[in-house]
Amino acid sequence: MKYFIPGLIIGIVLLPAVAFLYIWLGYMPVGTAAPPLPFERKLAAIALQARITKEAPKEAPVPPTEPNLLAGAEVYRENCAVCHGTASGPKTAAAKGMFPPPPQLFQGEDVTDDPVGYTFWKAANGIRLSGMPAYRGSLTDEQLWQVSQLLANEDKLPQSVKDLMARPVSSP
Repeated sequence: MKYFIPGLIIGIVLLPAVAFLYIWLGYMPVGTAAPPLPFERKLAAIALQARITKEAPKEAPVPPTEPNLLAGAEVYRENCAVCHGTASGPKTAAAKGMFPPPPQLFQGEDVTDDPVGYTFWKAANGIRLSGMPAYRGSLTDEQLWQVSQLLANEDKLPQSVKDLMARPVSSP
């Protein structure tokens, strides 16, 4: 019992004070080129997965038809390719400078194994502290579903969509 009170004081006062000083004195890495904090990636991944599992739609109201996939490809090229790339283009300067680095979705880092609702949730809500913006409010739900279907079906796209995705994207 004689160590309980000092331990409680250390736990409630000293540890938060040390954490505050660590941040306030400028030791916390905040630049995109800085290495991540211990457990930062793991904790963020756990939180993101739990939230998406809880909130992602289970059914897609937009089917993966060729017109929807073509429309999704247009939206992707205009809004997503600058960070997530295309099948033919190299990684952009913006993508090279981001932390965490955005997955290059048409160059082997695909999301075809994700349920389409997961991709919709990510595009609609964004991902905090990752550079991934929330597009709800900028794009319609139909456009978000079209892009989500494009990515979920990336491994079985019709040739017309593959041809569109292979064309170079003009820089913003």
